[in-house]
Amino acid sequence: MQELFKKIINTDVKPLFAKHGYSKKDLNFYKEDDNLIYKFNVQKSKYNSSRHVQFYINCSVHSTELAELQSVALSGAILENKSHFTCRIEEIVPSAPDHYSLTPDVDQDALSKELVSHLEEGISFLHSLTGARDIVHYYMAKTALHLSEETFRFLLQAGDTEEAKYYLQQLHAKYGAEKLWTIFEKKYAAIFAEYGL
Repeated sequence: MQELFKKIINTDVKPLFAKHGYSKKDLNFYKEDDNLIYKFNVQKSKYNSSRHVQFYINCSVHSTELAELQSVALSGAILENKSHFTCRIEEIVPSAPDHYSLTPDVDQDALSKELVSHLEEGISFLHSLTGARDIVHYYMAKTALHLSEETFRFLLQAGDTEEAKYYLQQLHAKYGAEKLWTIFEKKYAAIFAEYGL
């Protein structure tokens, strides 16, 4: 099954990414575009055997702009390879499974066709994130704590004070009753204070 996995990567997956301008390193496919680096990672399960290979597709985007905002909190250290948007493919391609399996009875052509279709949709979604604002809005729509500090810095730096305050209200409504909220509240207050609010 390991040979079949390699064959699918080399004959189906690699050409698809090459067509979209991606480079390959190991099982990572990445593309730099202005201030963003798009990346897909094929992650093999640690429980694979000679008769069963299972793998996942991880998707991520690194934003230079958000990395610079993070560096404020880290006393100037910029995290070069930190992903600002990250997910498994099934989160952005609803028809994708949480993993793919290769077994002796698998229909290789059907699996390859399905995988390529899911990757095409995943590429399309990732490419719809064209800047830091798109990434920030994605997580704001989910009222997510992930990237919330960078989101506040991004909004306040852009002068979007009302949007930042509204997002803070949304986060409080969702997480305010949790014990950890006081920690986040202090962090957010410090960020607002940085911008004179």
